Amino acid sequence: MSTLQEQVTAEMTAAIHAWFDERLQRTDLEQAVKRTTLQAGIFNELLLDYKPGRTTADEFDLGLDDDARPRTPARLDDAQVRELIAPQLTALVQARLAPLVETPMIDYRFTVRGKFQTAQGKLHLTLLEYVNENKRLALLENIHAYIGKKLTHGKHPTKPLETFFLTRHLLDPHLFPQPDIAWTIAQFERIEQLNKSRPQALAEHRGDIIQAVSAWAEKQFLPQFYDVQRSSYRGTEYALKAGAAHDAQALAPIDLLLYGAVMILRHEPSYAKSTGLKFLEIARELGSERAGRMLKEGSGAFPAADIHVKNALLECRANDVFATITIAIAREEADAYAQALAFITHLLNSGFPKSYQIKLKSKVKTYLPIKGLAKSDTHRFFANALAHASLQPQLEAYARAAIEQFEFYADTEGEKNCMPGSYAVFGLGLLDARHFPLVQHYMAQVDEEHQSVQDQFTTAFVATFGVTTATIPVLTACLRVCTDNVKLKIQADFEDVEKLDCLYRQLQGLEGYMVEHMLYPIWGKLEKLAALARKAQGPRKELLLALLEAASKKDA
Repeated sequence: MSTLQEQVTAEMTAAIHAWFDERLQRTDLEQAVKRTTLQAGIFNELLLDYKPGRTTADEFDLGLDDDARPRTPARLDDAQVRELIAPQLTALVQARLAPLVETPMIDYRFTVRGKFQTAQGKLHLTLLEYVNENKRLALLENIHAYIGKKLTHGKHPTKPLETFFLTRHLLDPHLFPQPDIAWTIAQFERIEQLNKSRPQALAEHRGDIIQAVSAWAEKQFLPQFYDVQRSSYRGTEYALKAGAAHDAQALAPIDLLLYGAVMILRHEPSYAKSTGLKFLEIARELGSERAGRMLKEGSGAFPAADIHVKNALLECRANDVFATITIAIAREEADAYAQALAFITHLLNSGFPKSYQIKLKSKVKTYLPIKGLAKSDTHRFFANALAHASLQPQLEAYARAAIEQFEFYADTEGEKNCMPGSYAVFGLGLLDARHFPLVQHYMAQVDEEHQSVQDQFTTAFVATFGVTTATIPVLTACLRVCTDNVKLKIQADFEDVEKLDCLYRQLQGLEGYMVEHMLYPIWGKLEKLAALARKAQGPRKELLLALLEAASKKDA
């Protein structure tokens, strides 16, 4: 063996030993696999990456420098690696693995891959594919038992950890060589259904479903038809293979690709939606008529009459895949906007994505008198509709159908992010006191961590109606979810004892930190309020001290 071969083998050998030795130091392996019956072991992959002097061994292939030129010229060739080095590394891994295969450290299967920098480029080899048949069969039994108990017959939310493993298992060819795609999708949909009452957890479940389906698409399904090139600098590129077989059996799982595309387009951030669109376009290129229809018309989940309306007043067309509603107003009349509102509200009540956007064709360009809102078509549509007083009841009905915590209009982001229903609520809330209960309902659903437009509405609300005993309940509903950046010049209004008493009563029962948060836009820091209390007299002094006490109350 040449000196270079010895050096490479020594580097790889040291990396393998270090990987095993480090993981054997963990004391939580037994505890980790007891969290769920869906985990047979901790580790199922080892990647060896040889670069002269910088060899690594890890569970993950980050691929961060696969596109980069090697720092030092490679003098090994492919044949030397395949014939002389790889067999030694495989034997070493087998020796280290043998005493561990029945322990929680090793999953039901264990794959070892190697990447070697050679004179011919980057050589990828699979050094070992180990499957523990006893663990595999036991895991399969646990999977079916879990599905029967928790999904088929279950009535309660499930755990994200369980979904993390289940979604990957259902698309694992070692466990399900010929998966029933319709049944698999049904399990994913059941997970969503069981967890819909907990929006934050639901987002986590959906994320795991999307990751599992995307990995299946990119590693199993699409490589049958495409040469897949991944890059750390560009998006994944797909080049159709010459003469790739498009037979019915090979294309049978394409519905799963379409399902994954829709999940990405509906639920992933805007920067990820290009992947969903790419999946749809690939499915169409592979001959899927359904993919073509989805790109043009939507998923097909809604009756034709629900997604397209056309008459002398307007034309409305909805696509649930892209969560868009296109509205072309032919006549600027109240009835045209009434029909459009009825179209949207019916869709939302029928399950159309609430994080949608409107694409509007209208000669009228009206916006709400509130600074900081997105100048979008969605905003303009509702501002136009609000100009017709007869539509106020219908706008409120729309808003109540649209409001959904953790959902946002698809054409807003950052500081202009806003929950569906925002424009209708804000417009109505500034028009008439009859809509104050709607504003309070809206504010109770606001996710203040991800939107701040309620600050601008609150400022406009105070400017419109002032501070009175009638508006203070609405004001406090707003202040609960306003950010610390909201600016209100209303301290002088609370010189009035009656208003101060009304404010104090609205803050009863709230935790101290929340009271302090709500008082800050009015008086600033509590020290300023304390200074005012020292100078005050009579009932006003008592109320200011009571507010200070409420704000200083420690959580139980």
